[in-house]
Amino acid sequence: MKIKNKIIEFVKKETVLTAAMVLAVLSAVMIPPDTEYIGYIDFRTLAILFCLMTVMAGLQKLGIFRRVARILLQHTHNVIALAEILVLLCFFFSMLITNDVALITFVPFTFTVLCLSGEEAVRKLAVPVVVLQTIAANLGSMLTPIGNPQNLYLYGKIQMSPIAFIKLMLPYSAVSLLFLLICTAVAAKHSGIAVRDVAGALQAEDAGQETAGWRRYLPVFYLILFLLCLLTVAHMIPYPVTLGIVVLGVGILDRATIGKVDYSLLLTFVGFFIFIGNIGRMPAFCSFLQKIIKGREVMTAVAASQVISNVPAALLLSGFTENVKALIVGTNLGGLGTLIASMASLISYKQVASQIPGEKKRYFGWFTVANVGFLLPLLFINGLL
Repeated sequence: MKIKNKIIEFVKKETVLTAAMVLAVLSAVMIPPDTEYIGYIDFRTLAILFCLMTVMAGLQKLGIFRRVARILLQHTHNVIALAEILVLLCFFFSMLITNDVALITFVPFTFTVLCLSGEEAVRKLAVPVVVLQTIAANLGSMLTPIGNPQNLYLYGKIQMSPIAFIKLMLPYSAVSLLFLLICTAVAAKHSGIAVRDVAGALQAEDAGQETAGWRRYLPVFYLILFLLCLLTVAHMIPYPVTLGIVVLGVGILDRATIGKVDYSLLLTFVGFFIFIGNIGRMPAFCSFLQKIIKGREVMTAVAASQVISNVPAALLLSGFTENVKALIVGTNLGGLGTLIASMASLISYKQVASQIPGEKKRYFGWFTVANVGFLLPLLFINGLL
């Protein structure tokens, strides 16, 4: 019974990973393992993703992002400015530290800030602000190749410069930013709460947490590693070199951080690589999917993301179309919609369920309405473009 409960708990916690592995095993029944399997795996994507996750785990552990947020909050004098900063932190940071890390960092930080502002602030602002933070992280991350895992993967499949990638997604990001500013201002003004000196309280709370000795240089070390990752994404440094430096450097200077990497995401990629590789060797099934997707890449990606989330959708659909640019747009916009359209959205939901469990239904309602409200105009813009 204990084993059964553990399995059920694992499946609930790692639903996407479980699905990826089940699909990989089922496809392996149809196409028995052989020497071609090794060619399925995109080792470059996995290596860069591992390096980025390691660097972000290290910077997060050192409290760098929280420190930046605290400095920005020193300039807030009203509730609109407070809410705007909390939402924009997710929007802009997600471009560099990924949507997952942005939400893991700033949603708990938001609850801390609102608690310092009083019970009324939590009651009136927590749900709308966290919903908008989640949307902000998913939409901000779409602007860069390293903003989220599917971007990193799709970017690696196409001959495109980082600037060209940014230009492709810039219209959607610009419109998203405008909508976010308007919606956040309206939600904050409607709350009618007064802002306290949260920056001062945060500074007092963080006092004494600064690292001492040689460890105070770790932020510089991680920033250098992040630069190496960016150069690797831009094809300026071979990925084995960066992988070796990250593993060796972090293993020596900050070994515990290696254990904080999301290995389930890496295994999810491996599972889908095997599944996609195998069904690509089934001519009838491959032809069927290509007919469905051809000319409808954006809408197919958006629809698929609502059911299996946008990272698996990108991995699956990329094997059946050469229009990778459309998939980039579709899987990024597809992160809006259902709660599982972007797995990063579950991070926020879990925080809400933990911090204010009585507000889960209200959060889900806000989340659904807001996501549809952002998705429809962005799809309209895609139609115009």
